[in-house]
Amino acid sequence: MRNAWQDAFRARRAKKRDFRRLWIVRINAGARTHGLSYSRLVSSLKKANIALDRKILADLALRDPGAFKAVVDAAR
Repeated sequence: MRNAWQDAFRARRAKKRDFRRLWIVRINAGARTHGLSYSRLVSSLKKANIALDRKILADLALRDPGAFKAVVDAAR
């Protein structure tokens, strides 16, 4: 029983890492289509005071490329 609790605890932490990695890959793929890398996009967003988290950016890149392009243009 104790091992199951340990596995569940570890899996909850790993899930957070896995989703963060997935979001970064999606944002990077979307940014590359607009001539930017992930790190340059995030840096530009911070300089432009655009506060969107990775989950939202990844969702925009995947489901609404037009809105994602608007965010990228606003960051430049």
